[in-house]
Amino acid sequence: MPSQIIKDCSSALAAKRLTVAFVESASAGRLSAEFSLCPESGKVLKGGLVCYDASLKIGILRVPKKMIDTFTPESAEVTHELAERLQRFIPADIHIAITGLTTPGGSETAEKPVGTIFIHAYLKGKSVAVREVFSGSPEEVVLKSIDRVAKLILDEIPN
Repeated sequence: MPSQIIKDCSSALAAKRLTVAFVESASAGRLSAEFSLCPESGKVLKGGLVCYDASLKIGILRVPKKMIDTFTPESAEVTHELAERLQRFIPADIHIAITGLTTPGGSETAEKPVGTIFIHAYLKGKSVAVREVFSGSPEEVVLKSIDRVAKLILDEIPN
């Protein structure tokens, strides 16, 4: 069942007749799935792409390999590029990309530990970047990051 903030976000989007699309890496489709469980999902959720592996970011969304090699697949720069490119694939009012590190073995460093999540949103042309570090199990990190996406949308859509 979606969290209260996801439900509130979905209701707010429906009330404002706004639609959303996601490109997901760290959350691997869970973000879209959580929004799909809300009563207004048919009015709000346009769809999503899951590009968990870097090769899909390159092959499907055409993120330059050099950018991924330079910044890593889990970075603010690549997340921004994913959100930008998503706009060409799925028409919506809001486009959101999410990448990050939910388990060890990726591009984690002392400055970018496991639990680091990058979110980038385009909300009717406005570009917003978020970087958070969450603690907990991989599922807890994913669920916290999904709630953070909902908070970002609620904070940014006009009242």
